[in-house]
Amino acid sequence: MGAQLAGKSEGRGRRRAYKQLAEINVTPFVDVMLVLLIVFMVSAPLMTVGVPVDLPKTAAPSLPSDNKPLFITVDTQNRIYVQETAVELDNLVPLLRAITENNPEARVLVRGDSKIAYGTMLQVMGTISAGGFSKVGLVAELPQPKAAAR
Repeated sequence: MGAQLAGKSEGRGRRRAYKQLAEINVTPFVDVMLVLLIVFMVSAPLMTVGVPVDLPKTAAPSLPSDNKPLFITVDTQNRIYVQETAVELDNLVPLLRAITENNPEARVLVRGDSKIAYGTMLQVMGTISAGGFSKVGLVAELPQPKAAAR
């Protein structure tokens, strides 16, 4: 009732040389995973919103998010951008409506350089709110922790 899968058989002249090969080569898999890791590490910083601004600092915690918001950016020359596309203030609401497919519940976050006038930011946010968008917010950066004095 016994079975022998590999090796020499010493009985009745029958020889069965079944040998299982249960070896998996994982080297190609590891190589592909390392290449993918490097690709994602290099490309992740490039996927941020493209207009550079100096955001103000705040200690407020970030809000929980469930969907991807639209970013409106106001730079130091008071130019307005939707994502990375420059737009005039008069054309801002029609463009937002087209992008969000007339969804007034779409989240719109306004990024403004810390050096621009407060009135400019209020004008942009007021225009967006008057256009029917109810979820309008500001973007800020967390302040850098101060080094402990010795």
